[in-house]
Amino acid sequence: MNASAQSVVWKRHDLPGHEACRVTAVESGWTIDGVAVLVEADMPCRLDYRVDCDRAWVTRTAEVRGWVGDRAVDIVVSRSASGHWQLNGATCDGFEQCVDVDLNFSPSTNMLPVRRLELEVGASAMVRAAWLRFPSFTLELLEQRYTRVEERRYRYESGGGRFVAEVVVDEMGLVVRYGELWSREGAG
Repeated sequence: MNASAQSVVWKRHDLPGHEACRVTAVESGWTIDGVAVLVEADMPCRLDYRVDCDRAWVTRTAEVRGWVGDRAVDIVVSRSASGHWQLNGATCDGFEQCVDVDLNFSPSTNMLPVRRLELEVGASAMVRAAWLRFPSFTLELLEQRYTRVEERRYRYESGGGRFVAEVVVDEMGLVVRYGELWSREGAG
């Protein structure tokens, strides 16, 4: 196995679907590439994505392309070095404190705050994420709390505690289990 890359396949449990993802170390940081194949509201969906991060796991760009039913999806989310976010070239006000993108259809982006924060067991941190909502693909501000419960287990909360999930990760920070929504089927 290439020590600078790791891949995983996840199964979705609340709706039919799978996802394959690969995290790769590159000279300027990290890339997360994947494809999610899902069924949403009886519509087949295929979403290819690529997230580009710096060495500290801060999001620079996220691209999502594919389709939901007969609707084409072509999204580019970007964050400038000064912290300004854009969605398909349009400025998104109020996101300046965000450093993470969160792809609502994928567990892959939970890795970003897990790696960036490097919390000690028992520690907790609030983060603000630029949340790309699925299936509307609107960009929303989402406050999240990560609490490291054990070496590889986190309590994730969002929406002021309205959503809570246990997130179990591997040694790299990739999700092994995300609440009742996702579980790993293979890794390499």
